[in-house]
Amino acid sequence: MEFTVKSGNPEKQRTACLVLGVYESRRLTVSAEQFDAAVGGYLGNLLRRGDLEGKSGQSLLLFNVPEALCERVLLVGCGRERDLDDRRFQQIMTHVATALNETGATEAVVYLTDLAVKGRDLNWKIRQMVEVVEGSQYRFDLLKSKKDAPRRSLRKIILSVPGRRELAGGEQAVIEGVAISAGVKLTKDLGNLPANLCTPSYLAEQAQTLAREFPALRVEVLEEADMERLGMGALLAVTRGSAQPAKLIRLDYRQGPAAHKPYVLVGKGVTFDTGGISLKPGEGMDEMKYDMCGAASVLGTLRACAELKLPLNVTGLIPAVENMPGGRATRPGDIVTSLSGQTIEILNTDAEGRLILCDAMTYAERDEPAAVIDIATLTGACIIALGRHPHGLLSNHPPLAHALTAAGQAAADRVWELPLWEDYQEGLDSNFADMANIAGSRDGGAIMAACFLSRFAKKYHWAHLDIAGTAWKTGKAKGATGRPVPLLTQYLLDRAAEAQREDGRAAH
Repeated sequence: MEFTVKSGNPEKQRTACLVLGVYESRRLTVSAEQFDAAVGGYLGNLLRRGDLEGKSGQSLLLFNVPEALCERVLLVGCGRERDLDDRRFQQIMTHVATALNETGATEAVVYLTDLAVKGRDLNWKIRQMVEVVEGSQYRFDLLKSKKDAPRRSLRKIILSVPGRRELAGGEQAVIEGVAISAGVKLTKDLGNLPANLCTPSYLAEQAQTLAREFPALRVEVLEEADMERLGMGALLAVTRGSAQPAKLIRLDYRQGPAAHKPYVLVGKGVTFDTGGISLKPGEGMDEMKYDMCGAASVLGTLRACAELKLPLNVTGLIPAVENMPGGRATRPGDIVTSLSGQTIEILNTDAEGRLILCDAMTYAERDEPAAVIDIATLTGACIIALGRHPHGLLSNHPPLAHALTAAGQAAADRVWELPLWEDYQEGLDSNFADMANIAGSRDGGAIMAACFLSRFAKKYHWAHLDIAGTAWKTGKAKGATGRPVPLLTQYLLDRAAEAQREDGRAAH
């Protein structure tokens, strides 16, 4: 889909389809009023007749509107103006994208940027429009012998801005929306692939493919022998039962000043999680192909980063393994030595994500990072605590947690912070090793997992995103969501803007 921004009056648009908003109680938006005045009150007459109430989810397609230059007008219900928030705006845009696909129009000019969304500016609305429309177009039919063939003649969407002064900001919002959408698509595609195709080796190949597409990215892949030499006993314990070799994938994006420390994203890449010897129940186990969505989101975020040419230094680390039972598999009660030198009693082999992450987090120390963020489908307990709307956030550095919370609000990809108090730590005590990989009770499972990881993050600012509830949808709409690529990209956009401001102050 091609997106552009344009200023101009709605009645002057020669387009296949003009999209205008109607609030509940049949009240036209500002742009719709302007168009209506130019066509002799045609829209107002229709609304008075009761053809459209303006409720969210409604739409009305009009042909041959008298005195109009456009071929069609799509009136879209926007609900009550005072109720218009992020969620409702996204729902409206999803409905618009669906309705436009059914019109047969090849292009459309959308005048919904004048909707009054609480606390949001024009550029936010433009970027969300791009992201929502691109998201609504997503299909995963790669492995179907007969591809889905929805009617999709729409190729171009033009988004209105009030005047020429707003063009530059609107164009930047489109660029950001397109880059984030491409990152989300990559993340969804990888998540939706079955585990017989998306193996640790496949993830490594995808990282290399990405580096070929974006020369600013460099890739290094550590093999199991390399990890043995380094002493990554925790990570290697997870892969013992699998025929698929583990990989530690490193992507470097270095477009910031050489003196600036990198931001490190660590993504959990368990390409399939049976639970190992602590075998999971069979029901719903097919969804454990999504246990690598943290890894996929790192690839998606770095793709967005490279496409946006952000003036930052960013490193992606992906420990990629498959967790299988087998003759060589790690047993409950086994003790391993992590890269940090700390020993771990593995009481449950299904608490494997934290084992691969802890070694990757210790490995990240060599970069002296500005901050480390790990992203992991880590605990079912996080879904019990927070449901499937926000990502769980835990951090050892309040300013980092605040920055991620603010980025989540800005990107409409929210987080909710849970406590990481010292009080919880004794739950990981072991009689036989420095720590156990699970607590003795199920209390606060998401927090206990983060407490474990915090023991490997003593040398830098660190945040943990538990995306177990947000990385994919279950049921009829089953599929990867591509989250938290919007959040992570927004966080990096914010850091780039912050660095620019600091450089400006230093210059003065």
